[in-house]
Amino acid sequence: MSDTRAPVREVGQFLAFCLDTLRGLGRRPVQVREFVQQAWFISSVSILPAALVAIPFGAVIALQLGSLVRQLGAQSFTGAASVLAVVREAGPIVTALIIAGAGGSAICADLGARKIREELDAMRVLGIDPVQRLVVPRVLASMLVAVLLNGLVSVVGVAGGYLFNVVMQGGTPGAYLASFQALGQLPDLVVGEIKALLFGATAGLVASYKGMTARGGPKGVGDAVNQSVVITFMLLFALNFVVTAVYFQVVPQKGT
Repeated sequence: MSDTRAPVREVGQFLAFCLDTLRGLGRRPVQVREFVQQAWFISSVSILPAALVAIPFGAVIALQLGSLVRQLGAQSFTGAASVLAVVREAGPIVTALIIAGAGGSAICADLGARKIREELDAMRVLGIDPVQRLVVPRVLASMLVAVLLNGLVSVVGVAGGYLFNVVMQGGTPGAYLASFQALGQLPDLVVGEIKALLFGATAGLVASYKGMTARGGPKGVGDAVNQSVVITFMLLFALNFVVTAVYFQVVPQKGT
């Protein structure tokens, strides 16, 4: 019976941890130095991989959509389809995967090491809340870096798609840009940034929770890092589906 209740208990503990983190946002003092350090660290390990991953993402999307719209006789809408796919879907997902894989794993390993060295227990004995002192700055840093990184990924992905469409598929630069202006709208960019914000918060929360609940020595920390990455990926795709479904229901699309 205890094995069947374990997943439910784990979900409840994670939700309680999220509430504790939310309450920690309004507490003083604000850990500005820790926030800046974590934001710099996460960005330093995420910028280059994100840019390198965004180029093939944009290229693949441009090549696939270019072939599809050419079969349908709608070559003039290649730019709109490629840019919207990158800005609204691929950009936030690439950002989230990099944040979870690079930044999230580092956060989990750091907090897990503190856990097995009993530093977190020592902080509680001294009257310091580890969630407010360590988790809140890391989650806020993940959210900020995710939003900024999403802009970089979107620009690089769109540039890569433009290059491959114009150079390899013989597209027209003017038609590529004009079709995006005809179908694209500001809410497309806004929902991409909202997704990146939510994905960054999710990656930071899962990584922090798994790190602070690690047990079993160094091996337990390694297992916690692997679990945090896998769980974050699963939550991200589910959250992406929910946000996209709500967006299409709330925001009217051009051309419909």
